[in-house]
Amino acid sequence: MSDYRRDFAAEIRSNKRKSVILFIGLPLLLMALCWVIGRTYDYGDFGLPVGFIVAVAVMLITYFLGDDIILGFTGAREATWESDQVLFNVVDEMRIAAGLPMPRVYVIDSFALNAFATGWSPDNAAVAVTRGLIEKLDRDELQGVIAHEMGHVANLDIRYMLLVSTMVGAIALIADGYRRTLWYGSGRTGRASSKDSSKGIILVIGIVLSILAPIAALVMQASISRKREYLADATSARLTRNPIGLASALAKIEQSMQVNPLPWINRATVHLFIVNPLRNDEMQKSLIFSTHPPTQDRITRLRAMASMQGDIGPDESTA
Repeated sequence: MSDYRRDFAAEIRSNKRKSVILFIGLPLLLMALCWVIGRTYDYGDFGLPVGFIVAVAVMLITYFLGDDIILGFTGAREATWESDQVLFNVVDEMRIAAGLPMPRVYVIDSFALNAFATGWSPDNAAVAVTRGLIEKLDRDELQGVIAHEMGHVANLDIRYMLLVSTMVGAIALIADGYRRTLWYGSGRTGRASSKDSSKGIILVIGIVLSILAPIAALVMQASISRKREYLADATSARLTRNPIGLASALAKIEQSMQVNPLPWINRATVHLFIVNPLRNDEMQKSLIFSTHPPTQDRITRLRAMASMQGDIGPDESTA
């Protein structure tokens, strides 16, 4: 087994371990926030089971409806064979190369260039691309993008990305609601006396946590998302045997996003796309919060893969 194959498999295992951390960490963060809210308003530890119920509810909603919610938010509609035969053919080619079931295929009616995959598992996965992507990329470039999305499906990134979208949104919503109640409630905290120092400490902790919890969730989301994009790029190169196809596509998509972004995309779903769909996204300019690696760095890596293409044997498609 070559060093390339060992490194590739090791990266997949590392991402799966990090997914477990996120699956545990984000619900715990949400439960901690609910516990502090309960303490602030003098409900004792009642906030802890409430937080657990909310976390379970979010995960159940994600499992049963998450992909449909995401597709609805992004304005994607189901593609038809009559109008999108080329897209269906390319998706079918790349899913066969990856050894995956045929995903559902969606199109976003926008001249912008972008794509994403979603779903809980390969059995119910969906791939969505913009109309502009279909019209402006050649077949090699389109194969590169679809293979990238198939990489997310094969590596189960879609499960992580789906859960993060809903869990980060829930944490941000609860934290924002808590701060607003404190603000409009003029600092009142249920039946607690303002002279009670322990309540004062809880209040301070609550305010700090309501500010830091969404930030911590975003940092966790971003740090792992960047690694997954690199891995999906490598998967695309492995499936297509043509890293330059994806490199060329990324260059066109990046340029398109500067001119024609997708402004209606919610920040909680930004990490789903192959390139950040928001043009003036200040948070994405920070390495800490950026869910995507620099596009030029991804292109450089893909070109380096192309130069060493002969070192990757055909048997490694099962890595």
